[in-house]
Amino acid sequence: MIPEYEVRPLVAGEEIRDWGIHDTPGAIWPYDPNTLHASASEATQRFLWSWKTQLSDRVAYGSTQLERGLKWYEYSMFFHDRFRTPFSIAYAEVTTHNHFVLDRGGKVFNRTAPIIKLPSDATEDDHLALLGLLNSSTACFWIKQVFHNKGSTVDDKGARQTTVAFENFYQLNGTGLKKFPVAGTKPVKLAIELDRLARKRQAHLPAQLIEHLPLSRTALNDHQAKAAALLGSMIALQEELDWRCYTLYGLTDQDLGYRTAEGESLTPPEITLGQRAFEIVMVRKMAAGELQTTWFERHRSTPITELPDHWPDDYKRLVERRMALIEGDKSIHLIEQPEYKRRWNLEPWDEQERRALRNWLLDRLEGETYWPESQMQTTRALADKAQRDADFMQVAECYRGHAGFDVHALVAELVEAESVPFLPILRYKPSGLRKRDIWEHTWTQQRQEDAIDADVAASLERGQDETEAQFQTRLTAAQRRRKQDEIGDIPPPPKYRSTDFLNATYWRLRGPLDVPKERFISYPFCSRDADPTPVIGWAGWDHLQQAQALAAWYTEVVEQEGWPVDRLKPLLLGLAELIPWLQQWHNDIDPVYNERMGDFFDIFLQGQLQQHGLTRDDLHTWQPPATSRRRGRRQRA
Repeated sequence: MIPEYEVRPLVAGEEIRDWGIHDTPGAIWPYDPNTLHASASEATQRFLWSWKTQLSDRVAYGSTQLERGLKWYEYSMFFHDRFRTPFSIAYAEVTTHNHFVLDRGGKVFNRTAPIIKLPSDATEDDHLALLGLLNSSTACFWIKQVFHNKGSTVDDKGARQTTVAFENFYQLNGTGLKKFPVAGTKPVKLAIELDRLARKRQAHLPAQLIEHLPLSRTALNDHQAKAAALLGSMIALQEELDWRCYTLYGLTDQDLGYRTAEGESLTPPEITLGQRAFEIVMVRKMAAGELQTTWFERHRSTPITELPDHWPDDYKRLVERRMALIEGDKSIHLIEQPEYKRRWNLEPWDEQERRALRNWLLDRLEGETYWPESQMQTTRALADKAQRDADFMQVAECYRGHAGFDVHALVAELVEAESVPFLPILRYKPSGLRKRDIWEHTWTQQRQEDAIDADVAASLERGQDETEAQFQTRLTAAQRRRKQDEIGDIPPPPKYRSTDFLNATYWRLRGPLDVPKERFISYPFCSRDADPTPVIGWAGWDHLQQAQALAAWYTEVVEQEGWPVDRLKPLLLGLAELIPWLQQWHNDIDPVYNERMGDFFDIFLQGQLQQHGLTRDDLHTWQPPATSRRRGRRQRA
């Protein structure tokens, strides 16, 4: 298992929305948190080792990773200074509207989420002040005059097409943003409050509630109501920010912020989508037959022609003045349009909640209570444990939407969607199996390289007058020469395609580089007669634990059920697939068993093959039994 300190949230541009960062996956961060030097743990290096050739051959600035003096597993583009100051402004590089957010450190951003770094002495408020300008409708208007319009849809040939102006995507870049006109006075108080509300709202969203589950349906509904109220406050404050920026940039000399007669800012009432000044103007034009738009339908908002009754009278008067200015001032009319106003195009709560509940249930099924030992079990056995787990049952009831649901059906559904078979022949089509052979040859060569590295390191001695850095340079050069002489260059193995996998689920969980992201291992054709439900293991096991679980299951079905040799072949093949990894990672003397476990399982496998009159080639030519289908007429009831 990769240590938690070597995992950081990975932010992509699409996850930066509406003053926040949402639902980030984890990324390996192989650096010492204090020195920022590359220093991946053994567990992390083992996990990444399968892709060592690709990682070593990455090219930047015209040289490979190793030629640049970098470790094969570290980032090819890592700027240490950016990590020494906590604050950054990140933004979505390709987006329909401007989305900037303050990051307070601890995250990794990919190329679709560039960051802006201010001078090292800039404070948090300095960042938020700039953020307020960048997130305004004025900035959105400027952005769409400067940056490339990528269109809103992609046709069958991959070309961008424009359908609706407010759905056109624009590509922002750092060079262009340097030209952004920064107003002398900045709306820092509004930006601070919007940032505060965004973080407070995020705490009520389903993704953040996972750590507090189980919660009752009443409690979940209460969080939904609080999140909706906070969103209403954010929409209202965004309006204040937009109108404040019109004054700051000299677009109007009328200050149409919500203030007292003495100029003190007031807290506006909550606003829902469809209630903003420009939206009411649009609806009135629609009613008069002067405008057609999909804006309200696209954003699931309710169009209105009259101001809400619950608004304070002074706020109603202010919005009427804003609407009049939209109608009467060319500059304001140009900006107060859907193309430049924040969309607040949020994922529906029900979808967020369902995903969060599902993730919690899956996390629970991976817990130590369900897997106290490295033992394979059936989905029926796993469901029996779930049925005795009061917390699981409470969350599952919210997930299913009713009591009395079929627990086994739920567990089987969850596990099947997050599991990948243990044998390559059960994962890939013939084209994928051919690529898998190339990958395995690459791994054989990488193991040879590792052996050469170890042999040269053991034979080379450091000179008396040689510094450690000089010795390491000489050692690396000697290792490289010998690897080149004996192995040569190792070409990167090919990437997989979706058509190389037997199942869309396997492609989703593995992807083009076959990176295992599944939670469970499935063992097709290994079910016992007494319980024919699918057999599974935990994907968090290392190779030794997988081998131990597989060998234990094999022993039980031989001794207790007397399986014939044809039924035993996939289990033996599974062991054969694991042995190269066992001999690579687990062949030191095991302190518990006092054995070299790679050699132990190799001998065990060879003994079983001899006992059953099989060879290893017999295993590798095994084909899964054809699934029989009943044919014929459907019987009448």
